[in-house]
Amino acid sequence: MKSNEFTSNAIEAAIRLGLLFMLAIWCFEIIKPFVVPVVWGLIIAVAIYPLFIKLKSVLGGRNKLAAIIYTIIALAILITPSVMISNSIIDTSSVITERYQQGALEIPPVNESVKEWPLIGEKIYNAWSMASQDLEQSMKTYEPQLKKAGETIVAIAAGVGGGVLQFILSIIISGILLANTSGAYEVTIKIFSRLTTDEQGKAYADLSKLTIRSVAQGVLGVAMIQAVLSALGMIVMDVPGWGLWTFFVLVAAIAQLPPILVLGFVSAYVFSVAESTPAVIFLVYCLLISASDGFLKPLFLGRGMDTPMLVILLGAIGGMMLSGIIGLFVGAIILALGYELFMAWLNNGKIVVEES
Repeated sequence: MKSNEFTSNAIEAAIRLGLLFMLAIWCFEIIKPFVVPVVWGLIIAVAIYPLFIKLKSVLGGRNKLAAIIYTIIALAILITPSVMISNSIIDTSSVITERYQQGALEIPPVNESVKEWPLIGEKIYNAWSMASQDLEQSMKTYEPQLKKAGETIVAIAAGVGGGVLQFILSIIISGILLANTSGAYEVTIKIFSRLTTDEQGKAYADLSKLTIRSVAQGVLGVAMIQAVLSALGMIVMDVPGWGLWTFFVLVAAIAQLPPILVLGFVSAYVFSVAESTPAVIFLVYCLLISASDGFLKPLFLGRGMDTPMLVILLGAIGGMMLSGIIGLFVGAIILALGYELFMAWLNNGKIVVEES
């Protein structure tokens, strides 16, 4: 009798667990397309919260009005440069296509100093020299490489377009979260309390908050500053396709690579078409931008955190491989957060949080 009762209970428990498991999988598949935008929206809300509090106080404590105004401003800040960069790429492509069809497209002669570039100098010099002398023959010679490069650029452009739409959705989500900050914070504490203890729940929640703000300001903030400064310099020097180069600078900066890796090629182009004095000034300007993280990161990064740069690098690259352009931002912060929480767990839950 007891055996039959045990079997019946086991079957009933298995059915319940199976149904719960199916429901969980179903729910996850439904929200899967929105996971990254929601996570990024949460990150933006946490990172921007101190500024949001100031805006809220200016508006007399009206939380919802502050959230609406923040959302409008954030969307304008995102959409305006996105449109400018897109127009730059489109205008440059149109001019190149029109001049090529008219037979008026000319490639400036290559500077002899290009030969001295390490590893790739000789190949670039030969290809550039051939293009400046006979562009049509050069395009026939390098047709497979040009076709592959074109496909890559189109794929990147499509990815950036999708990324911008995700960013717009994330900003709207962050505005909704900022309008309900107290409730979201309490839920976070409850989640960590269930995973750990009541005493450690708030400490883990505060650690997560400070990690997100630290990396968002110290890595993403510095990368945005470097990208904007690079764009301004290239606009002044009238560099073709400055929007695309700005995007490459942003990717390099987030991946913790020196922007000069990208700006070096831009400087080489400027030297080939501009006078020596402005070209040298532009090169020095690019070097200063590349070196600026030396004093900008200590200013923004840290605040009680000591996340290794390798963790940021792996998070940025892995996030981009997993989720495209928006993953470049989300991956760096999520892996840094995971690292900080893991290290706190290794230290037997001893968490020291220094408020900034």
